[in-house]
Amino acid sequence: MYFYFIIAFQAFCIYHLFKNRKSFYWILAIVFLPLVGCLAYLVTQVSTKNNPEKIQDNIKKRINPSNKLKALEEKLDFADTYLHRVNLADAYLEANEYSKAIEHYNIALEDTTQNDFFVKEHLIKAYYNIKDFDQVIVHSKGLESHKEFEKSEIPFLYGMALAEKGRTEEAEALLKLIDRPYSNYIERVAFSKMLLSSDKINEAKAILKELQVEMQNMTKMNRSIYKETILEVEKLNRGL
Repeated sequence: MYFYFIIAFQAFCIYHLFKNRKSFYWILAIVFLPLVGCLAYLVTQVSTKNNPEKIQDNIKKRINPSNKLKALEEKLDFADTYLHRVNLADAYLEANEYSKAIEHYNIALEDTTQNDFFVKEHLIKAYYNIKDFDQVIVHSKGLESHKEFEKSEIPFLYGMALAEKGRTEEAEALLKLIDRPYSNYIERVAFSKMLLSSDKINEAKAILKELQVEMQNMTKMNRSIYKETILEVEKLNRGL
C-alpha cells in the first residue's frame, strides 16, 4: 500500500508541476527523493491553506482503490456489522461503483436503530449519479427537518431531481438553500441553468453576476480548480 501511495504522490506532484509551470528541477527531487521531495514540493509549491480537501482527493484518486475495497469486503465477511457495511458502501461510492454502493446502503438502512442521516445522504448521491431521480426524491422526502439538512448535499440533489421531474417551484425552493456566497460554485451554476430553462432570466442573471464577481477574487489555486466552471459562467453571462 505504501508503494502505491508514493507512486500516486509523485504523480500528483509532477502533474501539478507541469500544470502550474513550476521549476523543472523539482522533478529530480520528486523522482529521486520520493517522500521527502514530494513533501517539500507540497509544502513549498502547493497552497494547502485554501483547499486541503481538494489536494487530498486528487491524491486519493490516483491510488488504485481495489486494495481498499478488498480489505473492507474481508472485514464485512468476518463481521457483518453496520459500520463495516457502511464503510464498504462509502468505498464503492468513492470508486464510482454506484450500484454496489446502493445495495450496501440499503442493507445498512434496514437497521433502524442507527442514526442514518449521513447514510441516506450518500445513498441519495449514489442514486443521483445513476440518474434514478425517482429514488432520489423518495429517499430525500422527509429529511428537511433534520438539523444537518441545509449543510448537506441533499438540498442540491433533491432539488435537481425535482427539476428533472418538472417540479420546478419545489426545486427552486430547495436550491436556494445552496446559493451561498463563495461556495457551491458548480451547484450554483446548475441552479442558474435550471432557472434559465424555466424562463426566470432575472433570477439566473443575479446568481451568475454574483459568481462572476466571486470568481474574479479567487486565489490562483481555486481559479485552476474551477477553471471549467469559470469558463461556463463567462459563457452564460455573455449569452444573457
